[in-house]
Amino acid sequence: MTKEERKLWYTFLRYLPTKFVRQKVLGRYIADFYCAERKLVVELDGSQHYDGEHEKYDAERTKFMEQHDIRVIRFTNDEVARDFERVKKDILYYLGFE
Repeated sequence: MTKEERKLWYTFLRYLPTKFVRQKVLGRYIADFYCAERKLVVELDGSQHYDGEHEKYDAERTKFMEQHDIRVIRFTNDEVARDFERVKKDILYYLGFE
């Protein structure tokens, strides 16, 4: 896990009342964090996700998950590092807690 993934997992996601798992295989893809109860994937993207090939791959992966009624929310590593409170608030919103 990246530093930002460790921060999100060890200080927030693992303590939520809805269970998340890390590195969940969904079809031929791997989600950073997955909550089966809410059918929610949380992805953290580093700078490599913003080149043409990676963007295409991420779009295909998101499309696959959405076709299986799984919502995907994405944050950059920079957002986790600089605005962690907002990231947490956004995740709680998508889980239906806010």
